[in-house]
Amino acid sequence: MNRQNFIQTMSLGSVGMALALSGCRSVPGIGRADDYDALTYNLLKDWCDGMMANQVNNPSDPKMHGLLECPACKERGVTHARCHDAVYPFMHMAHATGEQKYLDAAVNVMAWSKNVTGKDGRWTNDLPPKAWHGTTIFGAIALAEAIHYHGEILDEETLAAWKERLAFAAEGYLWKQFKKIDFTNLNYGMTAIYGFYLIGHVLHEPKYIDRSHAFAKEAKNYFTEPNKLLWGEGKPNDNRSGKNLLPVDLGYNVEESLNGVVLYAVEENDVELLELLTQALNGHLEFMLPDGAWDNSWGTRQAKWSYWGSRTSDGCQPGFSMMAGRNPAFGTAAYKNAELLRRCTADGLLHGGPHYVSHGIKPCIHHTFAHAKVMAFVQDNKDKMPKIDKSTPLPRETADGLKEFPELAVWLAARGPWRGTVSAYDSQYKTKNEPHIQQATGGSLAVLHHEKVGTVLAASMADYVMVEPLNMQPLPGEDFAFTPRIETMKDGKWYTNLYDLKADVKTADDGKRIRFDVKASLNDREHHVLTDDTADYKLGYALDSGKVTITAAAADGSVSKNGASLVVPIMSPSGEKVRQVSDKRIEIKKPEGTVVVESTVPLKIKESEKGRIFNMVPGMECVPIIAELPREEGMKASCMISVV
Repeated sequence: MNRQNFIQTMSLGSVGMALALSGCRSVPGIGRADDYDALTYNLLKDWCDGMMANQVNNPSDPKMHGLLECPACKERGVTHARCHDAVYPFMHMAHATGEQKYLDAAVNVMAWSKNVTGKDGRWTNDLPPKAWHGTTIFGAIALAEAIHYHGEILDEETLAAWKERLAFAAEGYLWKQFKKIDFTNLNYGMTAIYGFYLIGHVLHEPKYIDRSHAFAKEAKNYFTEPNKLLWGEGKPNDNRSGKNLLPVDLGYNVEESLNGVVLYAVEENDVELLELLTQALNGHLEFMLPDGAWDNSWGTRQAKWSYWGSRTSDGCQPGFSMMAGRNPAFGTAAYKNAELLRRCTADGLLHGGPHYVSHGIKPCIHHTFAHAKVMAFVQDNKDKMPKIDKSTPLPRETADGLKEFPELAVWLAARGPWRGTVSAYDSQYKTKNEPHIQQATGGSLAVLHHEKVGTVLAASMADYVMVEPLNMQPLPGEDFAFTPRIETMKDGKWYTNLYDLKADVKTADDGKRIRFDVKASLNDREHHVLTDDTADYKLGYALDSGKVTITAAAADGSVSKNGASLVVPIMSPSGEKVRQVSDKRIEIKKPEGTVVVESTVPLKIKESEKGRIFNMVPGMECVPIIAELPREEGMKASCMISVV
């Protein structure tokens, strides 16, 4: 169908439209909100409409016309030049609905991409010509999918131009630069497995398919033992930490890299690779929280953790949906995560965490155009997928006891209604400008989740570093770490166990109570241990069915000269009532129950302008509770968390 005929169908009525668009899938009913098909379609439509509301319509200015402006980032002069990835979801909606506005949006956003086109076929991630260009693979996949699934609704001239642009990217930049699977962070090479395969078929060029085969053979070398976690998200990507651990990031793995390998393996029916991927998806799935969130509190690229995933990756739905026939819980993961994405969506745009709206934070549009692609993929491939529902529980829903991940120095705990994550993972992501980017470590209780009230504790970075300034949002207020910790100040410098890369963790489980005994020292940002004061502390975490107890004490029984505090930030959006019942008891009333924090020492809530402190990692608000350790022998204090 050419574009003129496409436009003409708008006046044919419903019967004529159905005949004219005979190749498109049926559109699920809006009311079936609990159906995966309807959920993914409605998200896709909502997001496409939200993106169009922010699309520049000014044909006289080709430098702006078609651009998706970002409500959050345009105020600081940032343009998300990857916005042409939206060509695929726009094309899907045009084909599915027959509405001209979606086709226009696709054509216009694709035309705008000329502003970031390089001489070798690359698309730059940002406006400056020397900006990062590895993201060309994602733009090429989006364009290839738009052509593959929906090219028939384009006029011949536009379709030919888009194929020519795809070939320009593939033959130039991608073919010459993507020669090795591990030329940079592994997510690029892993995604290229599917990228080259798809491009080869769309352009009928066998050499791209051959390269995808070669990359796929190499992919098998990048999974940890014993849990088959994908490694390679580091600088360099095979960097070994002080504990000899490889760099692993959950967010990039589940939302990007594994998709690339899975989609290739499914199309090729690579039995050996599919078996490996089944094990890998099972390993990664251990970290999904019961509400569909990905627990990336510990990942090397935690700087981009947005609770539901990672700020600029695509989403877990393609890989986990396509593999649900091997484990129905994969389908549960795709479904529950999509529901979480819906809960984090407002005014047509996906927000970077659950509490953006309650704290008045504008959304970055990058989240939306990236995740809209995977919803389009789900819609275009639903006939190939097994039934996706939530009948099979997630591993953390039914877990009881301890599970250690020795390749991470991370432990998962489950007892009664509680789910916890403890991290001593010391693999740090580093850049030329930022050698100290610190996710949850130091033996910290990185996540605490309760089956009734949801996530109670969630780690942030030790200090918020905009590792990718053009892909991250500035904090709206002070930088206050969300990770529970011991801390002190000396000579104006902050010392905390959150910077201790050598923390030692011991565990025990007697069937009733799970215990973590942590030995950690207070370090500054450069990992220098505190001197001339009490530096070594013992942290304890005990989980039983009724409560979680956090204990802190000086390891040698000494007393700190400067004093030290146990900090326990409780996740709570604005609007929830906070009541300090006594100097040692604080209650936070949530819709499903009341979180009670009690202590053996006085508690105080750090003052803040809005009664809450917000952190971009993981996009939440907290009530910052501080317990000063007693200045007496041992400095021991305990803090009990329960839900009533």
